[in-house]
Amino acid sequence: MTTAENVASLEKAGTLTLVGAGKMGAAMLEGWLARGLPARNVTIFEPQPSNEVALLARKGVSLNPDKTRAPKSAVTVLAVKPQVATEVAPTLAVLVPENGLVISIMAGKTLAFLEAGFAHAAIIRSMPNTPAAIGRGITVAVANARVSPEQRNLADALLRATGAVEWVNDEKLMDAVTAVSGSGPAYVFLLAEAMAKAGMAAGLPSDLAVRLARVTVEGAGELMHRSPLDPATLRKNVTSPAGTTAAALEVLMAPGALDELMTQAVAAATKRSRELAG
Repeated sequence: MTTAENVASLEKAGTLTLVGAGKMGAAMLEGWLARGLPARNVTIFEPQPSNEVALLARKGVSLNPDKTRAPKSAVTVLAVKPQVATEVAPTLAVLVPENGLVISIMAGKTLAFLEAGFAHAAIIRSMPNTPAAIGRGITVAVANARVSPEQRNLADALLRATGAVEWVNDEKLMDAVTAVSGSGPAYVFLLAEAMAKAGMAAGLPSDLAVRLARVTVEGAGELMHRSPLDPATLRKNVTSPAGTTAAALEVLMAPGALDELMTQAVAAATKRSRELAG
C-alpha cells in the first residue's frame, strides 16, 4: 500500500474506538490523526488519560463517553494491558457491530480468546513495538476467517501509520514475533547500557561512555535501516582481520556467548507470551 493509499484509507475509515491510550495506544492515535483520520470519528476509553490525550478532546475526539450511549464503531482497537483483558473485554462487546473490525495489540491474547468475547466480529491480532512512537515501529498481524479483504486493507493502513507491517497466516508465530520485535527494543537499549558500562570499566568518563554507546547504537541502527546489506555483511564490513573489532567479536561470538544468550532470551519471552494467553 502506497502512502497516498494509506492516507486515503484512513480518511475513509469511518468511526474508530480506541480502548487504552497509554504509550502505544497514544502513539498509534497520533499516527492516525496525522495521516487523515478525522478526530470527530474517534472515541477513546482511557481511565487515566495523559495531558496529551486529554487535549485531543478539544480537537473533536470523544473521550470516555458513557458506554451505554456511545455509538458502535466500524473499528475497535484494543490497546489495554493483557493482564486486564478478561475484565475489560466483556464491557466492550456492545460497542462492536455485527462484522465490525476488532484489532488487538495485546501481547499473548489469542484469536480464540478474542473470538470468545467478540464472536460477531472480524478480528485481527497484532504485535507492534515501541519505535511506533516515532513512526519507525514494525507490527506483525494475523487475521481470523471473518476479516474481509477490505477490512484487512483498512487494518494495514491503521497499523502502517506507525511503521512497517508484516502479515502471517500462522498464529502460532505470534509468540516468537512478540519475543523478537515486540520485546526487541529493550534488548537494544540493554546493549547500549552494557556498552556504556564496559566503556567506564575501560577508563572512560561516565558521561562520555554513555554518549559514545548511545550515538553508536543510534548510528548503527540508521546505517542498517538505510543499507540494502544484511546485518552479517555490515558486521563483516567493519571488521578488519586481527583488528580491534575482531578481538571483541571473538569474545561476543564465542560458544555460549551472545548468540546463545539471545536464543535463551527470545525463548523465555516466547514462553511468557504463551503464558499470557491464559
